[in-house]
Amino acid sequence: MPDRLSVVVCAYNEERLLPACLHSLLAQTRPPDEVLVVNNASTDRTRAVAEAIPGVRVVDEPRRGLVIARETGRRETAGWLIAYVDADSRAPIHWLERLEARFAARSDLVGLCGPYRFYDWDPLGRLLMRVYDYTVAPVTQFLAQRVLHIGAVFYGGGFCVRRDALDAIGGFDTRIEFHGEDTNLGRRLTAVGRVALSNACWVHTSARRYKAMGRLPVFRLYVRNFWSEVWHHRPKDLGHIDVPRQI
Repeated sequence: MPDRLSVVVCAYNEERLLPACLHSLLAQTRPPDEVLVVNNASTDRTRAVAEAIPGVRVVDEPRRGLVIARETGRRETAGWLIAYVDADSRAPIHWLERLEARFAARSDLVGLCGPYRFYDWDPLGRLLMRVYDYTVAPVTQFLAQRVLHIGAVFYGGGFCVRRDALDAIGGFDTRIEFHGEDTNLGRRLTAVGRVALSNACWVHTSARRYKAMGRLPVFRLYVRNFWSEVWHHRPKDLGHIDVPRQI
């Protein structure tokens, strides 16, 4: 089995949080074979910050959009497995090792993700997300993928995909601006293999969207876009709000 593993970090104006993300990737027990930062039309020092870290390669994508940046990462990397992690996230030290082991154990696995653990949220927010991760998410995953055959739960902040599966579905759907893009990817991947959730493959991430917009509005936003994507194959919200980078 090919063993090259690439990591892609898409970054728009992330000079403050990006270094922690990159250092967490370079400190993995299973070192990545390449770390690529897609500088997505940043107007701050994102490119300079990334270039200053040895072992990191930077490419510019002048067209704004998370999904566009992810597709650029697909084209620019060479790994048999490609892991994507948000620039405001931090990967625990065994993250890549755990991802790779699960793909090695299941030949039908094409996509894998894990939940979030928020490093900057209040205890109630963290508790609510842990309850969701261990109850609502796995039940929804089972119903969507195994019973209704309409898609899968897929966390976009930290996930891993097999390159051949991503190529088979034509890469990322760059028509999507932001909301529903991870659900779109999970749904399309289920056509070529198994998409899984693993609570062991979690990542630390920022709760800045919840803090800026409120818990309930963000929860409703994610729920309606998930169901709109799996049922109608398009997100409900066509635009999105860029939350402040300094919360």
